[in-house]
Amino acid sequence: MKINAERLEFREINESIRAAGKKATLVGCCGQRFICAGMADVSVTIEGVPGNALGAYLNGATVTVMGNAQDAVGDTMNGGAIIVHGNIGDAAGYAMRGGRIFVKGNAGYRAGIHMKAYKEKVPVMVIGGCAGSFLGEYQAGGVIVVLGLRCGDGKIVSNFPCTGMHGGKMILRSDCRDVTFPNQVSARPASADDMSEIKGYVSEYCRLFGEDEAAVLDSPFTVITPDSSNPYKQLYVAN
Repeated sequence: MKINAERLEFREINESIRAAGKKATLVGCCGQRFICAGMADVSVTIEGVPGNALGAYLNGATVTVMGNAQDAVGDTMNGGAIIVHGNIGDAAGYAMRGGRIFVKGNAGYRAGIHMKAYKEKVPVMVIGGCAGSFLGEYQAGGVIVVLGLRCGDGKIVSNFPCTGMHGGKMILRSDCRDVTFPNQVSARPASADDMSEIKGYVSEYCRLFGEDEAAVLDSPFTVITPDSSNPYKQLYVAN
């Protein structure tokens, strides 16, 4: 079912999506917030630019954006998938606790902030381009992958990545010689076991966006994990 969102506000859009059943295409979208919030068991394709908090609290739905998306994509999402064929704004995956986000292009600041995992729920965010400052800030779980495709001479990630990171894992397609990490994390070259895991993320990314998997994998990868479950101990406890 095709829904013209040009003159609709987000409540009307979401009501129309639910009424459409299992599958809907949204056209004329221009900055409406909270699209698909909390939805499950539906597949939605968006033509246009959705506003902030696309897929907030998503609970199993699949949302595909054919262009860019704004801030807070997948805010506190619990399950499902968000696939963006362009760039995303700031704070993508904020407190994300399940599901997957795939972004063909770049991400703004604070992607993956407060990501977390519990038992079988391990959220994954794959960014095809570059990421802004504070990537993975306070990350408590899940996996963040940045591939750095078409970044030109820019760094794969900007300033202060992994600040306050105390769980989860970050994977950067780079030797990271030009990236400064905080003291409470460890950065190491990917092992053979790591590459087996990484191949799964890259394979899915390449399938979604038509990239060359072999070319993407033909690069050094760096794996970053926290050294301590309490990165602030040094600030508050006397030695």
